[in-house]
Amino acid sequence: MLEFSHKPVMLEECMEGLALKEGGVWFDGTVGGGGHSYEILKRTSPSGKLIATDLDDEAIEAASKRLSPFNGRFEIYKSNYKDYERVFEKAGIDKIDGAILDFGISSHQIDDEERGFSYRMAEAPLDMRMDRSAPLTAEIVLNTYDEDKLARILKMYGEETFAKQIARNVVKQRVYKPLKTSGDFAEIIRNSIPAKFRYGAPCERKSFQALRIEVNGELDGLYELTLSLTRRLKKSGRIVILTFQSLEDRIVKEAFRYLENPCRCPGNFPVCVCGKKPEIKIITKKPITASVAETEENSRSKCAKLRIAEKI
Repeated sequence: MLEFSHKPVMLEECMEGLALKEGGVWFDGTVGGGGHSYEILKRTSPSGKLIATDLDDEAIEAASKRLSPFNGRFEIYKSNYKDYERVFEKAGIDKIDGAILDFGISSHQIDDEERGFSYRMAEAPLDMRMDRSAPLTAEIVLNTYDEDKLARILKMYGEETFAKQIARNVVKQRVYKPLKTSGDFAEIIRNSIPAKFRYGAPCERKSFQALRIEVNGELDGLYELTLSLTRRLKKSGRIVILTFQSLEDRIVKEAFRYLENPCRCPGNFPVCVCGKKPEIKIITKKPITASVAETEENSRSKCAKLRIAEKI
């Protein structure tokens, strides 16, 4: 088994965005290898407390080891960050001083052939589960979903132009032989896209992204989660969210806009009847992106966007 490793994207920008201070209660909803959490605990010493969640057992084990110098100041729960309310109740906390969500897939998960996240590993099983105890796998999706549903997923989550052709060919192929490996799916993608469109970015990337999002339900409830978690911040608390694809970023952007905007009444109303008041100040009117130096050092940071909001 590979040693768990993940280099946090825009680490300094995230820490500055959180406006860290000594003490306080902080939430890392996607602890991964513990990179962001380590810096939060270090910079809020000696009394800052961290609550963290993750679905990946290997990530939790790695993060627990990395954060061991701060034993007694952190708790990590195996949980989806969307279930943070249950976690907060268990931890006995109500309001938090800051929260960070990093939606990037870890280097470890991509590089571990057993996980099946990468189209570059032809013999990898079609798994793609963040939580390896979850029932739904990429293999099940590809071999059981009907053609229309597959096409919708590839179009919606991967923004794949040739979604219908790929879905049609998946269904045709599985009649003779079920898809078992990443290579099986990657070959169908390549054969479904006209040659002139296969240049530039790897043509498999969009469809693999879409499949991963479906398996893990990554976008389900994300808008509502952004609203509710932001509302758990103390006054002047910050929420920092790193996204790695346009659909995630759009959802976060719209949630922040809703929280920042005052009255939602129609323009022809003479007075406000909704009573809505601004709840946050958006710190990043445009998302922060990684520096040239960082993208050269870590290619996975190229598509990252960082948005920050502050509770008022």
